[in-house]
Amino acid sequence: MAWSKGVALVTGGARGIGRAVALRLAEDGFDVAINDLPGTEELKSVATEIEGKGRRSHTFAGDVSQEQDVINMIKSVVDTLGSLDVMVANAGICIMRKVVDTTVETFDHIYAVNARSVMLCYKHAAIQMIAQGRGGRLLAASSLAGKRGSEFFFAYAASKFAVRGLTHAAAIELGKHGITVNAYCPGVTDTTLLRVMDEAVGEDGAQALRKHLIGSTPIGREGTPSDIANLVSFLASKDSGFITGQSISVDGGALVD
Repeated sequence: MAWSKGVALVTGGARGIGRAVALRLAEDGFDVAINDLPGTEELKSVATEIEGKGRRSHTFAGDVSQEQDVINMIKSVVDTLGSLDVMVANAGICIMRKVVDTTVETFDHIYAVNARSVMLCYKHAAIQMIAQGRGGRLLAASSLAGKRGSEFFFAYAASKFAVRGLTHAAAIELGKHGITVNAYCPGVTDTTLLRVMDEAVGEDGAQALRKHLIGSTPIGREGTPSDIANLVSFLASKDSGFITGQSISVDGGALVD
């Protein structure tokens, strides 16, 4: 597949890891579209930062757990920027609950955002890429919790394991079209999602849990959004063309596999 910089789309791109990924891909030479939920004020400011790096940008506010929103999002990106070459299904939520405290409603909500949205982004981005006929990159956010379950992460871990399964299966099917499919699996990362720990187990409990998680990491620190963006940058590049179906950890060595 001949490769040139094109158009990348990052869901959950207004803050945290998504913002870092969007800005890094702009630095790499992509025009970058970003998505987040309606009413997310940071969307416009991230778009301005992308344009400040000399790249075109586009914003689309929508709920990527809903199929019509994903269809509309991809159409809007292609209509505005001309193509779709890299799809980064980054949007996700973390709700910490023990097994006995997880309601069906909470389970379904976590799965809708963390797993169904990936399925929809993979599906409709693949349709567009196949029609373009020049391959592409599909990427999604899994997690350390998608490789190793732990207390309080019952439904969240299940949803992130699902992302790995979707990634593996899609890679097998789409390789013949020149489309690679990979997931990135962050460990403990300094983002707003980390603050969920405070709400779930209290400030003291969150500090103890965070200390334990960092203590089990050989590097000895939390990851940063830029650490994750560095991996996504490589997976979106031409240099990653022989890598597909993988779920790659970026966790400071917390889980050696």
